[in-house]
Amino acid sequence: MNRLIIKIKSIVNFYREGFKTMSWWGRRVWIIILVKLCIIFLVLKLFFFRDFLDGKYDNDEQKSEYVRDQLINSK
Repeated sequence: MNRLIIKIKSIVNFYREGFKTMSWWGRRVWIIILVKLCIIFLVLKLFFFRDFLDGKYDNDEQKSEYVRDQLINSK
């Protein structure tokens, strides 16, 4: 377990030092890339991957039965 923590700390330190020594231009580009990825995934989650089973069924068993029926009868 101790070796795992040391390994994780060294990986985090590697990326932190790399980001610190990066030029101004490179740092700005990575920040823009990360912001765009966050926005893209939030938009995808909100508009394309909505939980449409939430209002139709009361419990997980009914939801799973609906999904099972849809998968079996999708032919």
